[in-house]
Amino acid sequence: MKSPIRLRLTGFLVAVALGAVLIGWTERRAWRHTDQLQKRFQAMQQGGFHLADHLDATILRLNHTLFRFDLHENPADRAAFEQESEALKTRLAEHKVNADSQTEREVLKDLTSAYQSYLTKGHEILQESARTAGPGSLPELFEQTEKDSAALFALGRRLAEAQRESIQVARADSEQAFAGLKVLLAASLTLLVVLSLVVAVMVYRGMIAPLRVKLIETRALMERQEKLASLGAMAAGVAHEIRNPLTAIKARLFTQRKLLPIDSEPAEDNLFISEEIARLDGIIKDFLVFARPSEPRFETIKATTPFRELARLLAPELEKKAITLKHEFLADPEIQADPQQIKQVLINLVKNAAESIGQNGSITLRTRTKPGRGGGRAPHVAVLEVEDTGKGIPPEVQKRLFDPFFTTKESGTGLGLSIAARILEKHGGRLEYQTQVGQGTILSIILPFAHNS
Repeated sequence: MKSPIRLRLTGFLVAVALGAVLIGWTERRAWRHTDQLQKRFQAMQQGGFHLADHLDATILRLNHTLFRFDLHENPADRAAFEQESEALKTRLAEHKVNADSQTEREVLKDLTSAYQSYLTKGHEILQESARTAGPGSLPELFEQTEKDSAALFALGRRLAEAQRESIQVARADSEQAFAGLKVLLAASLTLLVVLSLVVAVMVYRGMIAPLRVKLIETRALMERQEKLASLGAMAAGVAHEIRNPLTAIKARLFTQRKLLPIDSEPAEDNLFISEEIARLDGIIKDFLVFARPSEPRFETIKATTPFRELARLLAPELEKKAITLKHEFLADPEIQADPQQIKQVLINLVKNAAESIGQNGSITLRTRTKPGRGGGRAPHVAVLEVEDTGKGIPPEVQKRLFDPFFTTKESGTGLGLSIAARILEKHGGRLEYQTQVGQGTILSIILPFAHNS
């Protein structure tokens, strides 16, 4: 039984090794061809593809410099002629060394000889102009210089043509090389496909079958989760049933409170029971909202609208704690949302921020936009931020920040942020946070733009 498996494994390893060798050889050959072509093009570009144009322009400037020196005998013109002529001579020499074809080398040889003749006449003009009495006394030398210039221009055109021919040859060589590489790459890809099929068969036989057992276990786990979901629905029904007797108890306590003396001990017990029942009623209410949040009634509103209403509602309460409410409305896009539910979420976030600050601080309400999760091409989303200067969220709390019934408050139910997250899920959005211990927290509501925005 083990022998066939070992044989298949050996064959697979041999195939993988052959594929790796072929791919490595193909890659090495591709890099070698690419390197050769790159060096060839660099060698062709050493002197520049526009050497002929540079030669024409330089000769014209040198002629102009000679005429100007003959007219004015300015030492600066002589120095300019010497400097620019030497620079062109150096460039011709470099291009001759790096010439790619025999034709270019022959043209450059003729060009160097003609240029040397031109320089000889130029230096004669410089020397004779310095000795003669006035301008325009060297017509024969200037005429010879013009003839040498024309010869240089003709050789420059021949050089440009030779360069174009070299480029065409190099391009043909590169196309031939890349055609060969395409064949090698196609063979490598074919081998990779074959190896992938072999791997798929081996994975199926060696891994998929055992996973089927795990799939059965997963189904059992899903069934248990469905039972838990049913239990949650039942718990919601129980919560509804609990509220009815709680209402009756509250009514009897209210009636009893009227009959009891105000300062008596039974009256104090009555008040304590009423407060605890109210707290229990609030927990049940939050639990019902979390278990079955109401469907949002969507409206098209501006992103700043909930913040403006929130400021009027909570500013007086925050002023009592010396907490400043700031606004940074950087954008005001239209969003599709339920105004009351979004206001409920924001009230919860602002109250949490105020509790984190305690006394003396600031809360900033900010609206802005940013690209979606798909990057720069994704549609933008609206961001409603609540930033506080509070204590921040410790790392151990961050791990369970959105867990239901998890709270760090003595009288909290741990459902505030969970309900907020559920509401935003219904809106097609999400709730994010950034925090730094001792610096503060930013809670961000991310909502998509309205369709007509």
